[in-house]
Amino acid sequence: MFKRMDEIMIEIPDVEKPDPNAAAAVQELLGGKFGEMSTLNNYLYQSFNFRSKEKLKPFYDLVMSITAEELGHVELVSHAVNKCLRGSTQYKKPDSTPLDAVKDARLSYHFLAGAQGAMPFDSMGNPWTGANVFNSGNLVEDLLHNFFLECGARTHKMKVYEMTDHPAARAVVGFLLVRGGVHVVAYAKALEIATGVNVTKLVPIPSLDNKSFNEARKYEEKGVHTKLYTWSDKDFSSIDQIWKGTHPEDGLPLEVIQGVPKGVPIPEAPESKEEFAPGISAEEFKEIAKRLKMAGNIKD
Repeated sequence: MFKRMDEIMIEIPDVEKPDPNAAAAVQELLGGKFGEMSTLNNYLYQSFNFRSKEKLKPFYDLVMSITAEELGHVELVSHAVNKCLRGSTQYKKPDSTPLDAVKDARLSYHFLAGAQGAMPFDSMGNPWTGANVFNSGNLVEDLLHNFFLECGARTHKMKVYEMTDHPAARAVVGFLLVRGGVHVVAYAKALEIATGVNVTKLVPIPSLDNKSFNEARKYEEKGVHTKLYTWSDKDFSSIDQIWKGTHPEDGLPLEVIQGVPKGVPIPEAPESKEEFAPGISAEEFKEIAKRLKMAGNIKD
């Protein structure tokens, strides 16, 4: 089962800098082949279909805990897209073409179907597909695939970071470079235990460490790259049999934390009247409030 909280993993800068094309680029980190929807669903189905989980419990626990974090990454990238899109248009009467400002945006679907919100697509508007999920049932093959997937995801994050200087995009990408780096190392260590091959000697891939990016370096200076969470109050604690020793890049000690990291409130999304969202007028809101009070037997 999953437990959800009304939080996201980091605070995203709230700036008045609408950039639809930056949002389109960030979409690759959501619905692309190496995006967060792919990492999530790869690990999700590997966790559903894991065989001999009692005998191979540390590996099972690792996939389970990383799956839960990936849910938070999907959520975080979605809010980054939303922040990049915010303010792209302003309300005007329909005959005044209120959406004219974005008719040349590279990904018009954000405005035609999504009310200026994140969608399960890549940067070119192709829908995410389950064909991106790999689950062979073979432990070493799946771990090797996951290592490759995380390295590919890291490469794409670096390119998106270099493509836009939008504060919301860079804040989220910088954080995810660090957390994705944790998963790279975690799968490398799991492969070493499973096969005896020191895969950690390959990192970082590409050969540029996270400290090269301002928005990633600040998290590494806080040791965020050394922590792996169980994402459970009591389960999956045997990941400490894999996530142990020191980090291969800077030699800092690794730490397993039972539970979840402290989050921040999910940002409020303002109405977008030109997109008919949420489509509730002030008068209708008053009527809804009145009906809610009646349903809850609340008196003024």
